[in-house]
Amino acid sequence: MADRKYLAFDIETAKILPDGVDDILAHRPLGISCAAGFAHDSGEVITWHGHTESGAPSPRMSEAEARALVEDLARFEADGYTLVTWNGLSFDFNVLAEESGAREQCIQLALGHVDMMFHVVCSQGHYLGLQKAAVGMSLSGKLSGVSGADAPALWAKGEHEKILAYNVQDVRVTAELAAAGDAAKALRWMTQRGPQTSMPLPDGWKSVQDALQIPEPDNSWMASPPKREDILTWTR
Repeated sequence: MADRKYLAFDIETAKILPDGVDDILAHRPLGISCAAGFAHDSGEVITWHGHTESGAPSPRMSEAEARALVEDLARFEADGYTLVTWNGLSFDFNVLAEESGAREQCIQLALGHVDMMFHVVCSQGHYLGLQKAAVGMSLSGKLSGVSGADAPALWAKGEHEKILAYNVQDVRVTAELAAAGDAAKALRWMTQRGPQTSMPLPDGWKSVQDALQIPEPDNSWMASPPKREDILTWTR
């Protein structure tokens, strides 16, 4: 739906993990160092992080600060914004529910928002990275020189502006991708073998609840295909 007002959202975790960790959620509680939002209609950038007594960024957000973040997201939704993420159902709202103590509210926000990667999983039966999708849609993509895995250590070292810039670029790309998919009525990306493929979006992006109504695709060719129920486990 091209007339949607999108508010893209993304968190960065605080816990420093060993190299090569595949299942980040297995190391929880992860803490939240910062989060960012981007309103596509106005270009407004919103950032959140914890504060020390002096007002400087803290190592991680307190439960009260994380709960205030949840309330801010709920206000954006109440103001007519569609919250949009890339993998927010499985990760961002999952972590935020634990860190804020506002589990039920996070579940409602998660199920009602648009998680573009979850839409891909429901429609195509496989995962897809944000960068591949951005490149496929001719968008600028993620900030180079920093990765999500680097963020906790860099934040702990005091490189707050660098991580906030990385976080903001992620939400900017997420919002642009959501709008571009609506406008093109399709999502395009490059496959591992090179050729470009696409997923039709005749009615625009679907919320998590609506994406669950998509018939299960045939992903029998995959050794370990993603399962919707596994992604939704924390909401049950």
